[in-house]
Amino acid sequence: MTNFHILTIFRNIFSDYFFEGVIGKAQNKGLINIHTYDLRNYAEDKHKSVDDYIFGGGSMIFKPEPIFNAVEDLLKNNIPDNSKKCIILLSPQGQQLNHNLAQKIAEFEDIVMICGRYEGVDERVRENLVTHEISIGDYVLTGGELPSMVLIDVVSRLIPGVVGSKDSVDEDSFAKGLIEHPQYTRPSVFRDWKVPEVLLSGNHKEILKWRRQESLRKTFYRRPDLLDSIKLSEEDILFIDKLKSEKEY
Repeated sequence: MTNFHILTIFRNIFSDYFFEGVIGKAQNKGLINIHTYDLRNYAEDKHKSVDDYIFGGGSMIFKPEPIFNAVEDLLKNNIPDNSKKCIILLSPQGQQLNHNLAQKIAEFEDIVMICGRYEGVDERVRENLVTHEISIGDYVLTGGELPSMVLIDVVSRLIPGVVGSKDSVDEDSFAKGLIEHPQYTRPSVFRDWKVPEVLLSGNHKEILKWRRQESLRKTFYRRPDLLDSIKLSEEDILFIDKLKSEKEY
């Protein structure tokens, strides 16, 4: 079982999302557990303050004490010593989330996520507490709650049994380094738009070839950078060369 531990000052944000759809079913099956903790409960002053002004001038950031207190309490009382665990800070400064990183995170049994707010967190948290710093994109959000939901969703799909069909995970965009091929369902003709004939042929070998080439085509036009990081067959290379010549023409 994989346990997600979310440290936040806005626990109610998570009240609906995690109990619906695939994530809700995964919890009901006992495949994952999601726990939220209020950082204010770990503050050390009577006002339950979790933030303060930046030294040298600037806005507010999270103080180190509540975050350290919360993580240390989890490690003492909620997470076994022998558990494979990580402590993640959701931050625009972090490593950008992708399929390969999600696969590495999915290997952990206990995943602690720190949801920052304001202008971020005290640097001592980043330097001395967290094991991973993760971003979901090159933009700034108001807090780490949405990124934590994204991370849990992405990682949960990789846990055996969470998604009904393993094939659907294996064929996802980026699972093989390419954007996923186009997909169709009935009717075969809708408003004069026809499903490609090869998909109706029943020829499995030709269907696989078509899917591979369409994945290559989409990736070539939309994310050509991905082609540099995957292993291409001679047939793939010939097809990409053909796409290049068509583009130049």
